[in-house]
Amino acid sequence: MQEATFTRRAGGIGLRSERGPVLGSVMLTTGLVALDSTIIATAVPSVVRDLGGFAHFPWLFSVYLLTAAVTTPLYGKLADTLGRRPVMFFGIGVFLAGSVLCGAAWSMLTLIVFRAVQGIGAGAIQPMSMTIIGDLYTVEERARVQGYVAGVWGVASVIGPTLGGVFSEYLSWRWIFFVNLPLGLAAAWMLLRHLRENVERRRHRIDYLGAGLLISGCTLVILGTLEGGITWAWLSAPSVVIFVLGAVLVTAFVLVERRAAEPILPLWVFRSRTLIGGNLASVTVGALVIGLSSYVPNFAQGVLGASAVLAGFVVAAVTLGWPVTAAMSGRVYLRIGFRNTALSGAAIIIVGTGLCFLLSEGTTIAMLALACFIVGMGLGLTAAPTLVAVQSVVGWDRRGVVTGTNMFARSIGSAVGVAVFGAIANTTLDRRFAAAPPDVRPALTSGADATSIVLKGGSVPADVADYVRASLYAATHNVFLAVAVVGVCSLLVVLLIPRRIEQLPSA
Repeated sequence: MQEATFTRRAGGIGLRSERGPVLGSVMLTTGLVALDSTIIATAVPSVVRDLGGFAHFPWLFSVYLLTAAVTTPLYGKLADTLGRRPVMFFGIGVFLAGSVLCGAAWSMLTLIVFRAVQGIGAGAIQPMSMTIIGDLYTVEERARVQGYVAGVWGVASVIGPTLGGVFSEYLSWRWIFFVNLPLGLAAAWMLLRHLRENVERRRHRIDYLGAGLLISGCTLVILGTLEGGITWAWLSAPSVVIFVLGAVLVTAFVLVERRAAEPILPLWVFRSRTLIGGNLASVTVGALVIGLSSYVPNFAQGVLGASAVLAGFVVAAVTLGWPVTAAMSGRVYLRIGFRNTALSGAAIIIVGTGLCFLLSEGTTIAMLALACFIVGMGLGLTAAPTLVAVQSVVGWDRRGVVTGTNMFARSIGSAVGVAVFGAIANTTLDRRFAAAPPDVRPALTSGADATSIVLKGGSVPADVADYVRASLYAATHNVFLAVAVVGVCSLLVVLLIPRRIEQLPSA
C-alpha cells in the first residue's frame, strides 16, 4: 500500500493522515480482536483444569460478545462527536487492560468478569476500524481495503486455535492474553504517530440517559437470547422477566431518543432504505458466520470423524473465501452498483448453504470445506458492498453512527443466531435421545451432553456411538437447514436497498 498524505473536508471537519501506517495499525488492532475470538477455544481445557468452573466456561464467549455488542452504538456516536482517535485509543486501552486482568485471573468468575472488560474495549475497535477506513479511502478503494481487513480474520481463524494450543501446552494459557500487550501497544503507537484529526471543537450534550437505556435494554435482550434454553427454559420466570424488562427499557430508549438533542442512536438511521437494508443484511451475515463456525466443527468431528485441527481448517474456509471476494467487490459495484453486487453475493450464499444442507453422513471433509468456502465468498460480496453503501449515504459527521449501527446489527445477528441454532440442535438431540432404543438409552441420560461420546472419543459400545453420531448428524442437518433459510433472507433484505443510493443531509 503506497503511503499518501491528504486532507479531506466534510462540514468543517477535516482529517489528515498517512494512510499506509494507519491501515497497518487498523489491521493490527482488528487482528487482536479476531485472535481473541478464536485463540481461547483450544485453551478452554487448560483453563478449566487450572481454574475449575467447567459449567460456566461458555460465559467466556457470550459475555465478550455481549459487552462488545451493546457498547458499539455508543462508540459510534462518540466517534462523530469527539473524533475517531480518542475512541480508538480508549478501546485499545480498555482491551489491553482487560487482557492483563484475564492473564492474572485467579478463578473462573474473575476470568469471566475480565473478559467482559475486554469486550468493552473490543466494542470500540471494530467499528472504529471500519469508520477510519471509510474516512481515509474513497468509495472505489474501500472494498479492496476491507478485503485486507477481512483477510486478517481469515488468518486469525487459522492461526488462533493453533496458537492457543501451543501456548496452553508449552507455556501457559495465560499467554494467550499477555501476547496482546506488545501487539496492541505497537498499533497504538502507529496510530499516535500517523493519524491526525481536525475536529471542530464545540460543546456537546452527551445523551447519557439514552446510552444507559440502550446498553441496559440490549444487555437484557441479548442475555436472554444467549442463555434462553440453556441456562433456563425459554418460558421460565427468569426468561420472561428478562425479555419483558429488556423490551420496556428499549421502548423507553426510543421515546428518549425522539427528544434528545444529540441522540446516541438517532432514529433517522431507520428511515433510509439503504441503511435499513444494509443493517438487516449485516444481521444475516452475523447469523450465518456464527451458525457455520459453531456447528461445522461438530459435523466435521462428530459425524465425519475428523480431528479438531482439521475441523478448525474447515471452518477457516469461510473466512478465507470472504476476503477473496471482498477485495474484488469494489470493481464489481462500480460497474453494477451496490445492490446488484450484494444480490450476487446473496445468491452465492444460497448456493453454499444449500450445499451444507445437502451434505450426508458419508460426505468428505473436502466437500464440507468447499461448501464453507462458497458461503465465505458470498459473504464477502454481500458484507463489503452493504457496509460501503451505508457509509456512502452520510458525511464524516455521521459515518461513525452508521458504521457502529451496522456492526451492532451484525452482533445482534450473531447473538440471535446462537440462540436459534442452539435451540434447534438441542431440541433435535433431546427428541432423538428420548426415542433411543432401549439398549442405547441408558448411555444417553445426560441429554445433549451425550454428544461428547463422539466428540471426545473414548471406549463406548459401537451401537451407542453410531446412534449418537446419527443424532448429531440430524441436529446439524436441521441447523444447516436454518442456515440456508437465513441465506434466502439475506437476498430478500438486500432487495430493500434502492438501485440508486440516496445521500442524506449532514447533521
